This record gives sequence, structure tokens and C-alpha cells, in this order.
Amino acid sequence: LAGVSATAVRAGPTTDGTPGVAPDTPPPAPSYPSRQSLFIVQIAPEMAPVAKVGGLADVVFGLTRELAIRGNHVEVILPKYATLRYDHIFELHEVFHDLWVPWYEAAIHCTVYFGFVHGRKCFFIEPHSRDDFFSRGSIYGFPDDVLRYAFFSRAAMEFLWRAGKHPDIIHCHDWQTALVPVFLYEIYQRLGMNHPRVCLTIHNFAHQGLTGGELLRATGLHQPERYFDYHRLRDNRHPNALNLLKGGVVYANFVTTVSPRYAAETKDQGQGFGLEPTLHMHQVKYGGVVNGIDYDVWNPEIDQHIPVRYGLDTIDGKYDNKRALRHRLMLADNEKPMVAFIGRLDPQKGLDLVRHAIFYTLERGGQFVLLGSSPDPGINADFWGLKRMLNDSPDCHLEIGFDEDLSHLIYAGADMMLVPSRFEPCGLTQLIALRYGTVPIVRAVGGLADTVFDKDHSSRPLHERNGYVFEHYDQAGLESALGRGLACYHQYPEHFRELMKNAMRADYSWNRPGQDYLNIYDYIRDK
Repeated sequence: LAGVSATAVRAGPTTDGTPGVAPDTPPPAPSYPSRQSLFIVQIAPEMAPVAKVGGLADVVFGLTRELAIRGNHVEVILPKYATLRYDHIFELHEVFHDLWVPWYEAAIHCTVYFGFVHGRKCFFIEPHSRDDFFSRGSIYGFPDDVLRYAFFSRAAMEFLWRAGKHPDIIHCHDWQTALVPVFLYEIYQRLGMNHPRVCLTIHNFAHQGLTGGELLRATGLHQPERYFDYHRLRDNRHPNALNLLKGGVVYANFVTTVSPRYAAETKDQGQGFGLEPTLHMHQVKYGGVVNGIDYDVWNPEIDQHIPVRYGLDTIDGKYDNKRALRHRLMLADNEKPMVAFIGRLDPQKGLDLVRHAIFYTLERGGQFVLLGSSPDPGINADFWGLKRMLNDSPDCHLEIGFDEDLSHLIYAGADMMLVPSRFEPCGLTQLIALRYGTVPIVRAVGGLADTVFDKDHSSRPLHERNGYVFEHYDQAGLESALGRGLACYHQYPEHFRELMKNAMRADYSWNRPGQDYLNIYDYIRDK
């Protein structure tokens, strides 16, 4: 974990007046041989399965459980969306009727509800105003998204204060809740909330929450000359804009992203979307923690979505699932290796390389299965055209859409999983594939590079090598990895089988990241 041994700082500016800048020569981190239980509050825009758009929702769901089973008291605060999956919320009831949240020169009346989501203790904030912040048809995608989540962040902090809650740790996520540490330091510490420390996790730097000065009047921060300071919230590229994510980086006690490699790429390799100078300024409180996956959901030994369950000692059951997958998709039942792609049809995911991989796999004597869709009609139309072109092939099936049952069956039935991303903060696809013994073919970026180790070229011991990796984002790079995977399957089946077993032995549950986050919490709590 990069940066965890460095000196973390209290939320807000340091004593020398520079926001969040730590000493040049930090002392070593203290050790915690025995740790007391913590009161941890997660403030998030999403949590699976009640409000899910992407991987952030899975992280909040999985990490919350891991922290709780380690003996900590964990609560989650979410917006009460109209689109919540109420069938996953149990004992939902009102717990705070008159929460008045300051907004512009007045206040908005809110009701707070409590319910259990698969054992997780969750509070849902429902504002009553003409702005109708969360009673909409989707979670994101509105012109006032910045104001919606600025309000939610202020409401969450107001609720903690009014309810007399003083957590040890507040863990917030992405730009949507990046104002939480700003509010804590600038408003609520002055009201007596001196106990909490804040950890901010950034799941994707591509979205930062840029806005104008109106935000300050709305949220009660006022003082534009203070917040438009370059060392606070002023955007690095646009001097007339405020950047919510930058504010989170400046004011939080510790900032993580979802893999060590992505932390380095965002700080030093141009993937910080303009925040690179800020990350350098605050690098002593910045690091990466690889996400986990929920092994209660993604586990071939107990998976109810697949016809034949299997494990490391019963790996032949995987081939029964391969036959079931071929039968479901009406593909030829032969000796060919099956390559799969599961994911959003988004340019980030390397769609031109996915297209090339389909034809390359078929030419090299393999089968190809794709499951995914795009919110972009043009991309969807392109893949529908590809589907029609290959419709008569007995070795290819493209499923444009999403099907939960089918995704499990593909993970269980495919031999290789392609993840050729342009950039990838962490990636869950390769982690799930490893659990199912489906050999990942990945590009060496972000979390992919941190979790997949090349069979032929890795410096890792042989038993830790679990896939095929390529460096350059081009067709030759893709072919170098995919070609080796197909050749190994055809020519050295026993080697390929060992690779499958190596993949299944890897532990990418929430066990290790759970401990990483507890180390961070303990560290910043002592500051």
C-alpha cells in the first residue's frame, strides 16, 4: 500500500496554513498489535444491490461487510432514491423526522430512514423539496448532479451531527461525496465534531465534479476568495471552476484509489485528468488498495447460477459448464478453447481490440463469446452489426445486453477472459475470472497489472503466475498475449490446466483489502 507509512494529516489545512501538506520527512507509521473496535460510517452515492451503477456499489457492499465481521460498528448513509431496490431492504422505518439541512439562505426538510441491506445497517436520506433531488428515474445523468450530491454530502454531515454520532472514521467515495471532509473541517469541527477522521476513495479520476461559485452559496461555505484558492478547491485547469474531487483530496486525512498501479498512473503517468499537481502535493497521504470481490456471490463452489458447481479439487466440473454454455448459446460442442468478454461496451474497455480479438480467436481455432451493452447508441449499433455478420458462425455468439445468469455461466464455462482496457482503475472482471479458473488475458494497466501475472514473462514464482499480459495498446500487443494463451491451450493442455489452478488459488476476497483499510483507519485516527 503506497503511502500508508507516511504522515497523514488532520482534515483541512495544516498549522503552517497550507491545506493538508505534510512534513517532508515523515516518521514511520506506528504499529497496532491490538486494535479496538471502530465506529465507521460509509457515505456513498451507491451500494449494491439497492443502488448500483458500477463497481463503486460493489466496493461499498463488500468492504462494509468485511469491516463489520472484523468486529467494527459500520453504518452506511445513502440517498433515498426513487429507484432503490426495496426488495433488498428489510425493516425500513423512519428514524429521524425533522432533519433541516441548510441550503442557500434557508433549509430543506429531510426525513431519514433506517433499514438492513443483507445485514448492513443503512440510513437513507429523503429530502422534501421542489428540487426533487433523488426522486428521479435514474441515479446519475442530470444537469444538476453536482448540486444534488453537494446537498447529499451536507445532509449526511448534518444528520451525523444532529443525531449525536461521532464516528472514528468517515469513509466517502468519488466526487459525489468528496465535499464531506470539506464540510467536516470548515463547518462541523467548529460545532464540536472533532473526533472523526476521513478517508476518501477515488474509483475513477475521469469524473471530478466541476462547478461554479454558486455551489458555495448553496452549501453555506460562502467565502469564494477562500475556496477559489488554488490550494483548496479551485480547479487546476479552469481558474473559474471549483473541483469537488480536488477538495476531497486536499481536505481528507487519507486518499486511496482502487489499485497501487492506478495510484501511480494517476499521479505520474497522466491519468489524473488534471489533478496530478494536487496528488503530488498530497502524495504522503495517497495510496492504492486493490478492490476485493464478494466470494459469497462469485464462487463456483456455491454459485446457484451455474449447472455444475466446482472447486480447485473438482475442476473438471468447469468443462460441464462449458458444454452447458455452448448448448445455451447454440455453439458447436468441440475441442476448441473459448475466449470471452464481459463488460460495458465503453471505449475505456478497449473496444477496437475486442473487435480484433473476435476475428483473431476464430482464425486461430477458438470460440468467442461476448456479453455487454453500451449507453451509446452508435457503439451498440456497431456491435449489433458485428453480431449479424457473425450470426451463422458455430463458434461465436455476441449477446448485446446484460443477463446476470448468463454472466455467471460465461465465467464458469469460458477458458479465457479478455480485458484489454485502455485504462482500468481496478477491474472486477479479471478478479471474478480468476476465482472461476478462467485465465485472464489483460493489458498491463491499473489494477489489471496488480492482479494478473504473465505465465511466461513474470518475475513471480511459477505458482503465482495466473494469466497472460500485454503492454502496448495495439493489435500486435493483444496478439502477443492472446496468441500465447490459445497456443498453450492447444499444445500444452497440462500447462494450461496448471494455470487455471493457479488462478483459482489466488485470494482476491475482501480479506486483504479489509485489513489494508483498517491499517489506514488506525493510522489516521492517531493523528
